[in-house]
Amino acid sequence: MYFRKKNCVAMILAGGQGSRLMALTENTAKPAVPFGGKYRLIDFPLSNCVNSGIDTVGILTQYQPLQLNEYIGNGMPWGLNSTNGGIHVLSPYSKSASSEWYKGTANAIFQNISFIDRYQPKNVLILSGDHIYKMDYSKMMRYHNKMKADCTIAVLDVSLEEASRFGIMNTDEDGKIFEFEEKPKEPKSTKASMGIYIFRWEVLKKYLISDNEDPNSSNDFGKNIIPRLIEDGYSLYAYSFKGYWKDVGTIDSLWQSNMDILGENPELDMREKENRIYARNYANPSSFISKDADIENSFVAEGSTVYGKVHNSIISTGCVIEKDAEIYNSFVMPNTVIEKSSVIKYAIIGEDTVVHANSKIGDNPEFYEKNKWGIAVVGKDREVPQNEIILPKEVY
Repeated sequence: MYFRKKNCVAMILAGGQGSRLMALTENTAKPAVPFGGKYRLIDFPLSNCVNSGIDTVGILTQYQPLQLNEYIGNGMPWGLNSTNGGIHVLSPYSKSASSEWYKGTANAIFQNISFIDRYQPKNVLILSGDHIYKMDYSKMMRYHNKMKADCTIAVLDVSLEEASRFGIMNTDEDGKIFEFEEKPKEPKSTKASMGIYIFRWEVLKKYLISDNEDPNSSNDFGKNIIPRLIEDGYSLYAYSFKGYWKDVGTIDSLWQSNMDILGENPELDMREKENRIYARNYANPSSFISKDADIENSFVAEGSTVYGKVHNSIISTGCVIEKDAEIYNSFVMPNTVIEKSSVIKYAIIGEDTVVHANSKIGDNPEFYEKNKWGIAVVGKDREVPQNEIILPKEVY
């Protein structure tokens, strides 16, 4: 079969377990976790690719891929159902007796060299499937080409206090990277890697093969590939990104990023027509909001039914909020029922869950010592009994 040559192929790393999201990812790949009422985490890199003119995308899955695979389908909601490119779900597969699961981010790309080679791309864009942001990758590509870089890494300026949590790029005045430090105790700069890389494919392919032959390698971009490129004198540049970006690897960051879409001037504006985030939406587009419902500074997605009180919260598609139920500062995932007289505060309620009547989940932070308060979590497919009490920081 003939494959038209591409300037760039995007590869989305979507195989992570997301263990820090606990009950929300027990049976679901992290990139399939719901977000913002009618999206999933994978929608962000997919939509960014479409909005950037990239029409060939590989999605590397591994952990609990069923729901993610079903959600992606043939890529039509994102306009990625082209016969010459489009979207491809790439799971580990047995091609020899020594084949195994993806061992690291670099090994995942290594195992899919043949897929990338079909399109003979000049460049390969490597993305994570679990970050929340809007970005035009074509601007980064122009910078990459202008600097004649072998690798360009997107960086976000963070505070000095936060820098030790990230991979930090130390650069010359012209942006050329001369050193990469993984979570340094004493960072020399505040340019944090966003896990977004553009590689010249000829160079990356060579180093992926070499890295796979090294028995001592962690097969990781940050720990192995990038430091070796710097050491061997290749041209690496930092591309500064200014905008909203969040790694939703924890319950707190997932909750906070959802709260960031609320308000008249949200930190992350999901209402923009430009740089729109596309999603596959199975919900009935019609909603029912009772005349007695009390909704304030909240997002209620299409296909929901609300009789109760919803303040500063997100109600996802297909949810039912019964009479006298109260929800504050919380994120309720799709197809969940909150029965009458239940009170939910500072919580995340997993999808396909039923919270039976008169339950109390979470509470306000001012009533607790700092180390004893946190977001309450109810996992996916749970049934919370009547009159149940779930305290802050607890996972049900």
